[in-house]
Amino acid sequence: MPHEECDRLGQRLQHAVAEFVDAPRASVEEADRVLEELAARFTDAVANRRRTLRTSWQAGEQTRATSTDTEQLRLALRDYRELADRLMHV
Repeated sequence: MPHEECDRLGQRLQHAVAEFVDAPRASVEEADRVLEELAARFTDAVANRRRTLRTSWQAGEQTRATSTDTEQLRLALRDYRELADRLMHV
């Protein structure tokens, strides 16, 4: 996510926290909206990365060069594993 967008969402969350005493329900509702937006952005980013990974190894099916296919599949598997590891540690 772009740094500016992270800052904007962080500011919205900070504003919600700061306003809690005066408007508790509105503060929690805003925090809920921020989390919903973050989750949607996260989901979109993972889906886009998955599409890119899938394209990388499915493109190899068209060439049918065995050594090239195996290398593309090895790289794809490495990238899948790295992404899954990162997601498990978020």
